[in-house]
Amino acid sequence: MKNITIIGGGVLGSQIAFQVAYTNFNVTIWARSKESIERTKKKIESLKQTYTNEINKMVKNKTLSAWCMGISDYDNFDKEKSLSQVKKAFKNIKFTLSLEDAIKDADLVIESMTEDFNAKKDLYKVLAPILEEKTIVVTNSSTMLPSSLAKYTKRPDKFLALHFANSIWKNNTAEVMKHSKTSDDSFNKVIDFAKEINMIVLPLQKEKEGYLLNSMLIPFLFSALDLYVNNISNPETIDKAWVLGTSAKEGPFQILDVVGLKTAYEIVKKYAKVPSFLAPYNFKGMEKLLKTYIDNNKLGKSTGEGFYKYK
Repeated sequence: MKNITIIGGGVLGSQIAFQVAYTNFNVTIWARSKESIERTKKKIESLKQTYTNEINKMVKNKTLSAWCMGISDYDNFDKEKSLSQVKKAFKNIKFTLSLEDAIKDADLVIESMTEDFNAKKDLYKVLAPILEEKTIVVTNSSTMLPSSLAKYTKRPDKFLALHFANSIWKNNTAEVMKHSKTSDDSFNKVIDFAKEINMIVLPLQKEKEGYLLNSMLIPFLFSALDLYVNNISNPETIDKAWVLGTSAKEGPFQILDVVGLKTAYEIVKKYAKVPSFLAPYNFKGMEKLLKTYIDNNKLGKSTGEGFYKYK
């Protein structure tokens, strides 16, 4: 694999694009509008600075706990080489509004759109007839099983899930999940690709909604939101309880601001359909709460404000 296309330039999509470009792949980002491209370019510029800052920190603090394994392993770290890779990645990422141009000669297409089933389905229907035979397609969906989308790609044997953790340069894990029709060849090629972009690969031989990480993370975030919408406590206090009680770096609402409240809203909306008397959490209250934040453009860290202010 050499030519990689990223569909969507949101928080994680832009991170994936930069990491893939940093590890010397050809990267093209497709977005729906000029405005989306401009927003993505700003994220890419921010990531250039983030990588640069992290590399300089790694020079000063050579402890494994402070290390960014997505940037370099500990033994082979070369500051100047890493900084050169950052500049090259920033310069070489391409942007386009043309889906045909974006996927031309692509070895791998990584779909990283918002958690909206119909939006993903419609994209795959458009992609299916114009993809080259060689192209493998992966979804970065946090919540949807690849089998629910596979038929729309018209290449179920070359379709699977590839899920990354946020702050990909630091939390360098890649969950690779096949479905019943994924070929072993496609599965193994995606595993090899993930290793080449400095990820620790976590293979899943069977489908599991939420993969490994989100199977644990989502109930955790639901619990925090439930405490808030039921007026038990506020985000700052809930975060403080978690951070002080577990020595974690971030609390659930800080994590939600990084993930993005639109993504959280799409996940909650699915569960809000469950009748209240059967639901383990107050999903309808969460949906209403998150919708209020979104309507006020408080989408999280990416817009400067979510549950916290960042400007």
